[in-house]
Amino acid sequence: MLQAKNTMHMPLHDLHAADRPREKMLLRGPHALTDAELIAVLLGSGRVGESALALATRILDAVDRSLFELGKRSPQRLMEFEGVGEAKALRICTALELARRRRDAPPLQRTVVRSSLEAFEACRHEMEDLQVEQLRVLLMDRGNRIIRQQVLTSGGPSGTVADPKLVFQAALEHRATSLILVHNHPSGNIRPSEADRQVTERIAASGAMLDLPLTDHLIVGHGQYFSFADEGIL
Repeated sequence: MLQAKNTMHMPLHDLHAADRPREKMLLRGPHALTDAELIAVLLGSGRVGESALALATRILDAVDRSLFELGKRSPQRLMEFEGVGEAKALRICTALELARRRRDAPPLQRTVVRSSLEAFEACRHEMEDLQVEQLRVLLMDRGNRIIRQQVLTSGGPSGTVADPKLVFQAALEHRATSLILVHNHPSGNIRPSEADRQVTERIAASGAMLDLPLTDHLIVGHGQYFSFADEGIL
């Protein structure tokens, strides 16, 4: 009769990649891991004859598998477990303390953009006094909240390069659902150039193909701005 292998005490390098806690996290995400597997990732290694997963399980068993009780343990008490040194004890305590702080932290309040003026206000203080031209992208979620405001390129007084690959790389990386381009004219003249119009058309067309709509493109000057959307040319 074939018998299933007991993977609890196998060295982690002998386990299939999908069964190793680190690889499993990369493949499936942290939510796919058990408490013991998550602690094994923190431990990094076990000891001679005992895998990190077996050590993590032994630690959890000692606290009745309660993360709440584990969180009460000081580094010194964690070091009472054979195979847990100072570094491993500190990693466990650090992770549990971060979990406590995250639980008590207020949710991030993101800026909502419902108009070109609100988009302008979100970035004007960083941009309107720049002596070089800079291109930024406001990455938005489905609620028109700014996920991230990212500088893409900075150039000279007369121009910068707008690379669509950089724009959509940032949008995809942060899972944006729409975006707003913003660049400044150090001269203070906010009228769009022909190059500005061409860049806007190219990025809007690319965004339509990727289902990442470009909802506006602002040109920022000295205390004023030009909106492609407001002017009906987007």
